Amino acid sequence: MIPAQFDYLAPESIEEALSLLSQHGDDAKLLAGGQSLFPMMKLRLAAPSYLIDLGRVPGLTGINTPEVAQEAATTPLGAGGPFLTIGAMTRYYEIEDSSLVRTSCPLLAQTAAVVADVQVRNQGTIGGSLAHADPAGDMPAAVLALGAELKAVGSGGERWVRSEDFFTGFFTTELAGDEILSEVRVPVLDGWTSSYLKAAPRAAGFAVAGVAVCLRTRPDRSCDEIRIAVTGVTDKPYRAYDVEDALRGQRLDDSRIDDAVRIVTDGLWIADDVRASAAYRAHLAQVYTGRAVRAAREVAPIA
Repeated sequence: MIPAQFDYLAPESIEEALSLLSQHGDDAKLLAGGQSLFPMMKLRLAAPSYLIDLGRVPGLTGINTPEVAQEAATTPLGAGGPFLTIGAMTRYYEIEDSSLVRTSCPLLAQTAAVVADVQVRNQGTIGGSLAHADPAGDMPAAVLALGAELKAVGSGGERWVRSEDFFTGFFTTELAGDEILSEVRVPVLDGWTSSYLKAAPRAAGFAVAGVAVCLRTRPDRSCDEIRIAVTGVTDKPYRAYDVEDALRGQRLDDSRIDDAVRIVTDGLWIADDVRASAAYRAHLAQVYTGRAVRAAREVAPIA
């Protein structure tokens, strides 16, 4: 199929983009990488009258060094640096290939490397993925596990939103209708290990269950701190706080991990669709949470 008719708008500043967004309201969609929006438009699941392309807006791309990011950090949310800042229009392949990201924030590179396929990674953007908020998307799990902060820019100014507050439901976020996601800020977690693993119907598919883990161990290799984020299971990505609590301070032996992951979906509505039944998806969430914790454990430093 082909999309319904629309007008293409290409602002050359963030101010112009915000003005167009305010002017056209719900009739407009922001275009980042387009890897999710274009298929929806072809299927007539989305039919915007206006597409506002952010590709020519300066200042929305790039990966800043921890030193530069720390000097520029002015958000009231951060608990101290250093931080890595990534422009919302930065493409997956740039994150995957960045030696800075692989060194300072390896979970982002690990996750970007398994998003969709090469064509999508060459065009898709981190900001587009986060703002789209697909409940089976990979990158939302990574930013949740990292405790990232996201900058929203609107007509009333800019504000920072914690990643755990950003995703509010099925394809919905904390972004207001007149706001643009401009930047992602992630802490550099020195001494932590990480992993992202997912079950997908094919190698480049959406996650039926995906799990991101950030882990810091003690000299005896017990769990000092852990963050676990799950995607693909319910109507939005989420932190598995109960599993984290069950593992924190404990020796990460296999039996302890197996006991903890049993509660990863407790109390949640679980998606039931053509890709997986609710029961199977809950099973996969347990299996992949255990595998992701073990993967992070295996690369933890040994005193």
